[in-house]
Amino acid sequence: MSELYAQAAMPAFAAMFAQPAGSPIRELFPYLSQPGMISLAGGYPSPSLFDAHGLALAASQAMAGGPQALQYCATEGLPLLREALAAQTRARGMQASAEQLLVTTGSQQAFDLLVRVLIEPGDTVLVEVPAYPATLQALRLAQARILTVPMDEHGLQTEALAELLRSLPAQQRPKLLYTVPNFSNPRGTLLGAARREALVQLASTYGFWVVEDDPYGELCFDAPDGSTPPMPTALRTLGEQSGAAVNPVVYLSSLSKTVAPALRVGWMLADGDLLRRCTIAKQTVDLCTSPLAQMVAACYLQSGRYPATVQRARAEYQRRMQALVQGIAAQLEGQVHCAPPAGGMFVWATFAQSIDPQALFDAAVSRQVLYVPGKAFYPEGAQVHAMRLSFAAPDVAQIEQAVQRLAAAVEQARR
Repeated sequence: MSELYAQAAMPAFAAMFAQPAGSPIRELFPYLSQPGMISLAGGYPSPSLFDAHGLALAASQAMAGGPQALQYCATEGLPLLREALAAQTRARGMQASAEQLLVTTGSQQAFDLLVRVLIEPGDTVLVEVPAYPATLQALRLAQARILTVPMDEHGLQTEALAELLRSLPAQQRPKLLYTVPNFSNPRGTLLGAARREALVQLASTYGFWVVEDDPYGELCFDAPDGSTPPMPTALRTLGEQSGAAVNPVVYLSSLSKTVAPALRVGWMLADGDLLRRCTIAKQTVDLCTSPLAQMVAACYLQSGRYPATVQRARAEYQRRMQALVQGIAAQLEGQVHCAPPAGGMFVWATFAQSIDPQALFDAAVSRQVLYVPGKAFYPEGAQVHAMRLSFAAPDVAQIEQAVQRLAAAVEQARR
């Protein structure tokens, strides 16, 4: 074309994407490329614990069944995988059939589908704080009204939740509450039995959904005597036992932390009307989760290797957690405090009010150790004297080195 044409301005972005905020954790990625950096930031499982051989066998088995694994499948998921995941869920004490499950592309997609189906701009949503940042990100993009419920060392404070619910006008009652009751991200807390019962009762009384996100529940640690403490009853099970016509609890889980994130296999367990609407929402997102990944996951779960894989992860993560917590106690006493979690992948550490959070983060980066600042886990950008430390990916020797660097960073920030 030899003739130039004037071009009209292109249409504006949707309001929520005019100046969107990215994930505060994902935005730490540039630091990871720095040579010698030890990361306690990302909540990544350890590659050394992946059962690569078992997954290779599962992949071979999936492909041996012919080209069907390369075809589209039902949005709800492959029947073989849905049956396997239902069995997994029943082993955690819940009633679950394949028909009650929706396979999702990670549990993050499951939450996003719930937000699409339930939340309109201005609707009230409750989140425990500190909260998983991707949850806050999804709710902001949905233009939800986010209200926070504080946590302590025993998880979500149901007394504070009850007080908040009593104070809200009827038109501002929440549609849903998001919680990670088992070894929460980022605090690593385990919600106690009495609080679980109180939470489900409040959901029934005030009429809101509880999203029970459980990616870490199987990563429980042994007690000092070597025994495995019993896990509290799932919120979903308490909803079943309540006798309510509709179970107010939606259960989400994932294979990302126990098998491999690359599979991107999660699932949702919910009552029929809600599950059907989430299935329709998923049809517009990705049609279906990768059938090949689903078939590999199903073959792996049927192989019988899964329990040993989880047990190895539990034992190794406990070793790494102890190295981190004991190192902080020995080298940062009086400056940084943390409590050992009973499972999961995270330690929530607080530090002295006299230390400026930004100065400490900058000093840590200069000392080549990375963590996630506490402010990332709150809907508002307040300066929080806390940090999330993940002990899952680095080995014990790296963790010991990271604690030494963190101690040097604290000393630098204090000066």
